[in-house]
Amino acid sequence: MPKLLLVEDNEMNRDMLSRRLERKGFDVVFALDGKAAVALADAERPDLILMDMSLPVMDGWEATRQIKSKQTIKDIPIIALTAHAMSGDREKALEAGCEEYDTKPVDFSRLVEKIHVLLEK
Repeated sequence: MPKLLLVEDNEMNRDMLSRRLERKGFDVVFALDGKAAVALADAERPDLILMDMSLPVMDGWEATRQIKSKQTIKDIPIIALTAHAMSGDREKALEAGCEEYDTKPVDFSRLVEKIHVLLEK
């Protein structure tokens, strides 16, 4: 069962997304901010990270950069999840180290497809 780290500060989004992911057969662990995401990625070694980019304490951009700078966890694929669908945001996420990018509200079937593609690599 693949383990996903869901980094999301909005309780409603976190609850809805985690329940749907668990029904698809994923083991889901949570972080509520970017600093906790870096620590949990190191401790839990998830197979993939779903990273909200607008987070308290440390934003998703910086959390992604820190994860990608650590030798032990830099290969964990990260999908940026953001409501900021502005021009250039996809490029900014990829520059920070994310392998993929998706917008909120989440198109669940599209997100699951992206997860499977990255897990198969």
